[in-house]
Amino acid sequence: MAKTRYTFNTKTLAYEEHKLTAGQKIFKGILFLITALAISMVLIILVYVLIGSPKERMLQREIAQYELQYQIMDDRLVQMLSLMDEMADRDDNIYRVIFEAEPIPKTVRQAGYGGIDRYAKMEGYDNSDLIISMAKKLDNIASQIYVQSKSFDEVYEMAKNKEKMLSSIPAIQPVRNLDLKRLSSFYGYRIDPVYKVKKFHRGVDFSAPQGTPIYAPGTGKVIKVKRSRRGYGNQIEIDHGYGYVTFYAHIRDFKVKKGDIVKRGQEIATVGNTGKSTAPHLHYEVRKDNRAVNPIYYFFNDLTPQEYERLLDLSKLPNQSLD
Repeated sequence: MAKTRYTFNTKTLAYEEHKLTAGQKIFKGILFLITALAISMVLIILVYVLIGSPKERMLQREIAQYELQYQIMDDRLVQMLSLMDEMADRDDNIYRVIFEAEPIPKTVRQAGYGGIDRYAKMEGYDNSDLIISMAKKLDNIASQIYVQSKSFDEVYEMAKNKEKMLSSIPAIQPVRNLDLKRLSSFYGYRIDPVYKVKKFHRGVDFSAPQGTPIYAPGTGKVIKVKRSRRGYGNQIEIDHGYGYVTFYAHIRDFKVKKGDIVKRGQEIATVGNTGKSTAPHLHYEVRKDNRAVNPIYYFFNDLTPQEYERLLDLSKLPNQSLD
């Protein structure tokens, strides 16, 4: 109950009850309402700022859950990238090695998607960095999966043609050499028989009497038959496919012609002494992807492990080439 207020009347020299006019009552009521509304607004704002509305709290819980799920998915993407790297490593260093195929360059495997504005629409949000990071990882995985699937298609085709490939790769000595005594000069730096200086010898020399048969070390197509009195003298080249080509020099007689298909063990020529040759012999080279490689690595079909080890030891001894 409101207390009654009194005021002293100087004219009547008495205390009289203080009564508000109608206008004062209206003003006071309006002032009270304004004050109450102001206080209410301040309290509501403080509650929303410090505590948040029920809807905001619900949205914050949802956002926190989304962030957690994003992080879980990001961790799974990292695991998938690691798995893709492991698959690529096995592909390059096991499967493709088995089939004598070149590994896929890392620049090809890790090629991303182009476009500077590709992720622009994902910027400007509180979690833009996380979203963009996930998008990049997804693009990387998609690219690697595509490259890997193409590689496995290629490996599958090589596996289907494995028998053909194994019959084509040079795998025997082109001259019968059961006691290993006919190999007179090996791959690498050797003394030139004419100029008496060290020169790189791109093949091996088989010393043998003129007329000794020369055999194809694998199935292939004769792509060169050349007669010459200079340099390597009479020559033959056979393309075995899969990047392999074999070269034969200082030949006396040809047993094949250009365009012929030959098989492993088939006689293709005889040993001679033509061109720049100091004694009857066969100069023999193996080329892989247009690069000369050591031929003794391709004599595995007609040598025992012990004979192959002995051959490797002999190849390390200094000697002189015959051409």
